[in-house]
Amino acid sequence: MEFSINREWLILRSMWCAGEEKRVGTRTVFVGHRPVSETDAYVEQKFCDNRIVSSKYTVWNFLPKNLFEQFRRIANFYFLIIFLVQVIVDTPTSPITSGLPLFFVITVTAIKQGYEDWLRHRADNEVNKSNVFIVENAKQVKKDSEKIKVGDIVEVKADETFPCDLIFLSSSNGDGTCYVTTASLDGESNFKTHYAVRDTAGLQTDDDIDSLIAAIECEQPQPDLYKFVGRINIYRSNQEPVARSLGPENLLLKGSTLKNTKKIYGVAVYTGMETKMALNYQGKSQKRSAVEKSINAFLIVYLCILLSKATVCTTLKYVWQSNPFNDEPWYNQKTNKERETFKILRMFTDFLSFMVLFNFIIPVSMYVTVEMQKFLGSFFIAWDKEMYDEEIREGALVNTSDLNEELGQVEYVFTDKTGTLTENSMKFIECCIDGHKYRGGISEVDGLSHTDGPLKYYGKAEKCREELFLRALCLCHTVQIKEGDNVDGLIVNSGPKCTYISSSPDEIALVKGAKKYGFTFLGLEDDYMKVQNQKNEIEKYQLLHILNFDPVRRRMSVIVKTSTGKFLLFCKGADSSVFPRVQQEEIQQTKVHVERNALDGYRTLCVAFKELTPEDYNKIDNQLSEARMALQDREEKMARIFDDIEKDMHLIGATAVEDRLQEHVAETIEALQAAGMKVWVLTGDKMETAKSTCYASRLFQTNTELLELTTKTMGDGERKEDRLHELLLEYHKKLLQDFPKNRGHLKRSWTVSQEYGLIVDGSTLSLIFNSAQDSISSNYRSIFLQICLKCTAVLCCRMAPLQKAQIVRLVKNTKGNPITLSVGDGANDVSMILEAHVGIGIKGKEGRQAARNSDYAVPKFKHLRKLLLVHGHLYYVRIAHLVQYFFYKNLCFILPQFLYQFFCGFSQQPLYDAAYLTMYNICFTSLPILAYSLLEQHINIDSLTSDPRLYMKISDNAMLQWKPFLYWTFLGAFEGLAFFFGVYFLFQNSSLEDHGKVFGNWTFGTIVFTILVFTVTLKLALDTRFWTWMNHFVIWGSLAFYVFFSFFWGGIIWPFLKQQRMYFVFAYMVTSIPTLLAIVLLIFVSLSPEILLIVFKNAKRKTHQVTKRLPSSGTSTIFMLSQTSSNHSFSWNE
Repeated sequence: MEFSINREWLILRSMWCAGEEKRVGTRTVFVGHRPVSETDAYVEQKFCDNRIVSSKYTVWNFLPKNLFEQFRRIANFYFLIIFLVQVIVDTPTSPITSGLPLFFVITVTAIKQGYEDWLRHRADNEVNKSNVFIVENAKQVKKDSEKIKVGDIVEVKADETFPCDLIFLSSSNGDGTCYVTTASLDGESNFKTHYAVRDTAGLQTDDDIDSLIAAIECEQPQPDLYKFVGRINIYRSNQEPVARSLGPENLLLKGSTLKNTKKIYGVAVYTGMETKMALNYQGKSQKRSAVEKSINAFLIVYLCILLSKATVCTTLKYVWQSNPFNDEPWYNQKTNKERETFKILRMFTDFLSFMVLFNFIIPVSMYVTVEMQKFLGSFFIAWDKEMYDEEIREGALVNTSDLNEELGQVEYVFTDKTGTLTENSMKFIECCIDGHKYRGGISEVDGLSHTDGPLKYYGKAEKCREELFLRALCLCHTVQIKEGDNVDGLIVNSGPKCTYISSSPDEIALVKGAKKYGFTFLGLEDDYMKVQNQKNEIEKYQLLHILNFDPVRRRMSVIVKTSTGKFLLFCKGADSSVFPRVQQEEIQQTKVHVERNALDGYRTLCVAFKELTPEDYNKIDNQLSEARMALQDREEKMARIFDDIEKDMHLIGATAVEDRLQEHVAETIEALQAAGMKVWVLTGDKMETAKSTCYASRLFQTNTELLELTTKTMGDGERKEDRLHELLLEYHKKLLQDFPKNRGHLKRSWTVSQEYGLIVDGSTLSLIFNSAQDSISSNYRSIFLQICLKCTAVLCCRMAPLQKAQIVRLVKNTKGNPITLSVGDGANDVSMILEAHVGIGIKGKEGRQAARNSDYAVPKFKHLRKLLLVHGHLYYVRIAHLVQYFFYKNLCFILPQFLYQFFCGFSQQPLYDAAYLTMYNICFTSLPILAYSLLEQHINIDSLTSDPRLYMKISDNAMLQWKPFLYWTFLGAFEGLAFFFGVYFLFQNSSLEDHGKVFGNWTFGTIVFTILVFTVTLKLALDTRFWTWMNHFVIWGSLAFYVFFSFFWGGIIWPFLKQQRMYFVFAYMVTSIPTLLAIVLLIFVSLSPEILLIVFKNAKRKTHQVTKRLPSSGTSTIFMLSQTSSNHSFSWNE
């Protein structure tokens, strides 16, 4: 009866709000589907199955769903409307002319998306059909992974991945631990230890595990990989049920891999699309590049041109037809009724017909070309051997190819410090105990030996204090020891057969530091931590509680029990979080050392302890147990208890750990600044350490005047806001005096006489962002932002992850919307990486969350130089040229068609044959520009790397501004006029053959089209600076294909085509010598502005070389390359 009541209570708890649970937020899982009561019927609960579905389409919905998504794009929808108009209305051109290009674009995109989805289906099937072993009736049953149900007991063996989210019940290790890597989840390759609850840890066989009767209560599925709240209720016959808390350390996530543990048993709690891995599939918010915005603006202009042309032609048609002799021939006159009926409708259909005739001015194929360019172009980043790192054996990674060109437009770089600018490879340097500095090793005899160099003696603390400090270092951590060397993760050899394992490099450095001074941590066994002291005696401490580190508290603690029965709390953390919690008289002597170490660029931690009475411990133990059993607000309750426990401690000393700068960091920052970018460092580290790193990395120069907005300059009084206001006004006034108002392009100029740097900390930022009054807060933000933008470098220290994102958002939303880039390596950098226009992840030692959430990932900070200055520069130039070229060649294409209407009575007669209309954008002119946009190097790569100033020439979207757009538009208009009127004057004598045969309208159109195809293709050849065999192949191959197709379409190569209007037109045209000469002449005339521009630029360059002697041939080469390329065709700095 007791069991029955318990079970009903459990179910009610999971369904209704009760006690501390204020929402329906829990689920109840019965282990092994066994009811907790033998007398009560078991009703199986409904949870989702274990199938993973990452695919977007099925066989049945692919066509309608894909078509719906594609026609949501304005250009595709526009061409669909045009196609339908051609089908419904009697238009001058065949529906094929717009239908075929649209079909081509839709098909190519559908094939690409279908193939990508097929790959996802295949990957899903591999996972869903993989074999797993379920324990049923004390036997192992082999099943497909997709058939796992919530409540099944699963056995997982070494090096296998977990098929769903499991609560860890027991392992082959006697102590109920297992080792896991989560590389496929968050990219962290370091070793994580998970624990089984002590009541189930001993169930190590199928029979034992099958005898377990238990129910798990836990929260409903949520995506946070690092949070889990639950409890397990274990039932034994004739005994009270036992309840144990469950946390993230008890949860084994789907996608993680079991390491160095023979096998484990776990019970499935979340399956299929409810696992944390599946819930993290949700993509990041879509980022759009500045180029896309420019394309949309240009499209609107060309749409206006199209509407204007259609309106003009429709109006002039009815003006022309107002003369009766022009309206109808004498042999087919209309009746009065025909003249008057539906005049408005006829005008509307005529307008639509002209729209159809001129619709090719809108380049529909540009979208598919841009997509292909971005997709294929991204491979060049991944293939770059200079961005490959031998140490981690990985290169650059592209997660988002949509932003390639944005890499060439960056104005602000926000970077993390630890692990991004520095190596995150910690080395113990020194420690301080009661104000005495220790920089060597301590021997058994006199405590003053040194094994790593000459001895440095700084005075000594008392022996008992030294030992207390070193014991704290040996006990206050989460380091594990594993026998053997084959361990994945962050590892350090601690002896001939032992390996230190930890998720934090700081902790390993401190344990190694303690070993250096004679105290060696030997590992954890049955909840006892073993330490070997200086006398080689083994000391055992019972580990009672770990108060885990978190970024808000910035400290961690352990509670241990000594062999003599004493209860001790050891705590280590940042000075700002430890100093307020210790006796104030103990601080000063240690604070001096901490500040000095920070100035030297070392990472510092303070160490404190407190002795607890048995009564205190029992109270703490009860509070922690109660909080850990909570299913609602567990973290908040734990945080409050931790806050109460970590009070009134005694400071013992501090440690200093060195984290060296990565190679070439200083050179990279200098190059980025020379390229016109402003670099800001956003770090959680203390000000002194961060400032030292900024000087070492040359972010701050020796002549940089530093302005500080920190706790130190603000003071601790109640007048903080007043003091902040005074400082903001003072700095603002100082900066305005050095920056004249007429300097418009401030962010790209470095000609100031005095450089300023700003240092601001997290607490001041909180004051600026969260002022009591919104109006004051807004005013603070405005002044603060103006100060920041006028400084050459900014350092923000003691930052919370959310504040990093706030700073990025503040700059991103300023006037002009500057392009921002964030770079970081850890989970705390993800928020700013997602906030910036471009996010870069460093594949560092703090896991791979940053790399996983970024748009691009690189192994080291130094690779940022080539990624931006070379790849970014080239991608931007290529795609800008592609966009301008597409609009230009379509204007050249349609302008003669428009002019032709003035000579055919506005009858909507097409100038070009339907085949030429259809294939112009698909076949004749598409491949050359695609090859150009993938391979062009208008400036040598070495020059781009060595001269960062070249980056500034393309800044502020220079090549897609209205000035270069108008240049391309006028060039297209000039060439269109030259094509048409050149051939028109040629046709003043329409008999171009000796035998007097007269050329007709199709010959006229074919001559214009031939000149058009050759001109726009040769224009691209003139623009090409970097020739490869592929450029030659597609440029000359496209022209050859056009000639071949024209012969084919004219019936020479394919004689079955005799019955159409183009029969032998092209063949007769090319046999006419005057026609051929006219074609060559008109191509030359059309290209003459380009040719004259090149001649002028070369002459100007040579004159400049004579008048100005350059220091070396290398510099001359760079200068020539930049001159020959910078203004050609684009007018980007004229």
